[in-house]
Amino acid sequence: MPRSVVTGAAGFIGSHVVDRLLTLGHDVTGVDCFTDYYDRAFKEANIEEARTNAKFQLLEDDLVTMDLPALLDGANYVFHQAGQAGVRPSWGAHFSGYIRNNIDATQRLLEAAKDAKLTKFVFASSSSIYGDARELPVTEETIPQPISPYGVTKLAAEHLCSLYAKIYDLPTISLRYFTVYGPRQRSEMAIQHFLSACRSGETVSMFGDGTQTRDFTFVDDIVEANVRAMEASGPTVVNVCGGSRISLNDLLELLQETSGRPLHVEREPAAQGDAKHTFGDNSLAHRVLGFEPRTTLAQGVAAQWRWLNDSSQ
Repeated sequence: MPRSVVTGAAGFIGSHVVDRLLTLGHDVTGVDCFTDYYDRAFKEANIEEARTNAKFQLLEDDLVTMDLPALLDGANYVFHQAGQAGVRPSWGAHFSGYIRNNIDATQRLLEAAKDAKLTKFVFASSSSIYGDARELPVTEETIPQPISPYGVTKLAAEHLCSLYAKIYDLPTISLRYFTVYGPRQRSEMAIQHFLSACRSGETVSMFGDGTQTRDFTFVDDIVEANVRAMEASGPTVVNVCGGSRISLNDLLELLQETSGRPLHVEREPAAQGDAKHTFGDNSLAHRVLGFEPRTTLAQGVAAQWRWLNDSSQ
């Protein structure tokens, strides 16, 4: 049976990748250092079911300090989902954490991976690398111009993956995720944040005038792209988009319609580092991965609302 290593295994996306690999019969080793970026109990719940599977083991460890050659010994695939998330907190004194967890950790993992005889190294990149692109939708040929320190670190890690592919023939692919949402989403992310407010009746802040748009991608579609990337050949950088571009004002309407509850919003100035628009082209993902998003925004939001109520998050 194939053996996969998933970093950030207890996180939002990583835990979903773990679950899917287990259904495919993989032996899965997950790594997570449980940073204090958000509540540990939330992450523990993400992997509660996976821990009942004999094919899964979770290592609580730090990619910057752990024995990575030992971790990758016998592995066929690496799904590198770990990293310091968040655009707004990446400014100022917090930037050192982004360098450590997004760049240093990735470089160390790649150094170990180049000798591990992997079939594929899949890296979770981000649409944040594009910044405020002049022409939309963005393609992989669009020149990256990140407008946040977070985006800079994701682009640097992506370049490292491409560099190790070129110099060491390490089979890497970087998937540029566009605004992922769905069950287990972190509490500060937009859809989770707003749905929680629908549920509680509390007033929440929204940055900007709401005309900004996002290309939302349901987490199951992101997982599908990761699975398809295992055997892909060719380009080392691929957009993964949901095809559900919507303004935040229209998103608020959808969330209220889905929940059947009013949403009380307090408008705040636009946040530094937030792109005005994100909108990606999936053509290369279709050609290289055979990927097409399957979940509409309405379907995905409904699924997240059901999960939020069932899990009492």
